[in-house]
Amino acid sequence: MNQTSLFYDWQGFRCAYRVSHPTPSDDSRAFVLVHPIGVGLSGKFWQRFRQIGLEKGLNHPIYTPDLLGCGDSAMPSLAYYPEDWAEQLRYFIAEVVQKPVILVVQGALLPVAIKLNQISPDSFDFLILSGPPSWQLITTATNKTKQKWLWNLFFDSPVGIGNLFYRYARRREFLRSFSVRRLFAEEQDVDAQWLDTLESGATDLQSRYAVFSFLAGFWRENYETAIKQIKQPTLVLFGNEASSIGKEGKTASPQQRLDAYLKFLPNGRGQLISGRNVLPYESPKAFVKAVEEFVSR
Repeated sequence: MNQTSLFYDWQGFRCAYRVSHPTPSDDSRAFVLVHPIGVGLSGKFWQRFRQIGLEKGLNHPIYTPDLLGCGDSAMPSLAYYPEDWAEQLRYFIAEVVQKPVILVVQGALLPVAIKLNQISPDSFDFLILSGPPSWQLITTATNKTKQKWLWNLFFDSPVGIGNLFYRYARRREFLRSFSVRRLFAEEQDVDAQWLDTLESGATDLQSRYAVFSFLAGFWRENYETAIKQIKQPTLVLFGNEASSIGKEGKTASPQQRLDAYLKFLPNGRGQLISGRNVLPYESPKAFVKAVEEFVSR
């Protein structure tokens, strides 16, 4: 179920999104789905959530924007920070969707939702977090000097070290190996559709800048206080085989990860569902069911 990309201009950049209107007369609150950052990833990450949602009668408009540097959006040679993508989403919600939304955020893009809540808390009325980073990771800042050193020496190096690394990382064999080792609970779920999407999304070498910004750690801060300030009803979903993307939090069980968030979110509830770290793709039926139950309340 391929969708045609639509476009809008933001700060001089052409940005893409896709939208589904399951019931044209429906004035219910829309979903805005925020994709993760990674080799070849874009709003197409949500294709199975959208498909299953439509099949199961999730009768809400569904918007899947491509963040700047990803998918069909412009890919300037920039270091991207969560504030940048949060400002893009603020504009997108205000000018394209034109009403507060249900914001769904995958993985380590949680800081983008946090920054959006800080600059425009009226942009979303409900928040759904899919497999956010472990509590130890999301509350451990990294050294700003180290971040810039990594960016200048490796990722944005004029001698092309980062360029060579990205060419290697976008190979189908690497994408499959990484997905099996770090993302999916079941090896058979790393299918041709997943790998084709990543390969296609990584064709343009300019897509490396968003990935490198993530790897350099520009998203890493201590967000504990900011998470305590999220007043909107928030659903936190972890896979029952969730694993950490960093050394922090590797020993925490999925239930411990969930409990840590619920301890600090003022209006949070949570659930473990089948899967590992990419729940909307590997476990779309369970994910849609949990989301539908949360929204219907």
